Amino acid sequence: MATGKRIQYVTTDINGTLILATGLILTPKSNKKNRTVAWAHGTTGLADQCAPSTSQAVFWPEARVAVAALLEKGWTVAATDYPGLGTTQSHPYLVGGSEARSVIDSVKAARNLDSALSTQYVIDGHSQGGQAALFASQIAPSYDGNLVLRGTATIAPVSNVDALAPIIPGTPGQGYLVMGLYGLAAVDSTFNPNTVLATQAKTKTSSLTTGCLNEILASYESLTAEQLLVGGALPASVVTKLAHYDNPAQSTPTAPVLIVQGSDDAAVPQFITHDLLLPQLQAYSQPVTYVELAGATHDSAVILSAGTVATWIAGRFS
Repeated sequence: MATGKRIQYVTTDINGTLILATGLILTPKSNKKNRTVAWAHGTTGLADQCAPSTSQAVFWPEARVAVAALLEKGWTVAATDYPGLGTTQSHPYLVGGSEARSVIDSVKAARNLDSALSTQYVIDGHSQGGQAALFASQIAPSYDGNLVLRGTATIAPVSNVDALAPIIPGTPGQGYLVMGLYGLAAVDSTFNPNTVLATQAKTKTSSLTTGCLNEILASYESLTAEQLLVGGALPASVVTKLAHYDNPAQSTPTAPVLIVQGSDDAAVPQFITHDLLLPQLQAYSQPVTYVELAGATHDSAVILSAGTVATWIAGRFS
């Protein structure tokens, strides 16, 4: 179906400093259309072994279905690992400005490898990657040079963490919150996760370096809110910091947006996307299409929407 190259390429951090990132460039073997779709993956973890370009174990089944649907359309797929996954720096997990830059620069890297690729590109992302896609849409004209962003497809994107983060303590998804705290610490030197994590939670932080998503979630899932956080809740100041770095829709998208959301999503609840993010995006000038999948979970929404997303992207390229 495709030939693949693992690449190391130059991107920038949120302060504009040049850094390295890694990823995959996948080129269809037939029906090649000389358009690029940037695939922004969902959460894999924080450590280098959690980079999808080198670990098939975290190139999730839903991601493979989504990418295959893109390749079948003849598009080259640029799939970043994000900074800090496969490179020396810490991974700024859920810091949208970091993810966005690496997504856009992966498209530049693809064009450096294949001069036949046009300047037109679309971004397609899930969960963490859905958030990355929205952030990339915000910065595209000021960051992507001569590239032309035609659309952004986002599936169950992380958003409104000021509403999401406070409801996570005491639930099976607590590992996501712990990773989010370490992602914040990667860009904010004034914040130390150990100031808010409770004693029992601190004993489990080795999973952040030895494991990936499933191991991290398993490590924290059974803790009570009080065992996770000092006082059982995040301080308001920390929630504000998370929202500053992690919330998309703080400025206008620069291309049409497709949002896909499953009604039975436990990781990014339906109300976060439908009730909060959707009206935030609709307040801007770009067209927003919303597709809700009845009964779909956080991961099954990707599989069930792969054809819908590919058709929508084809419309953006037409």
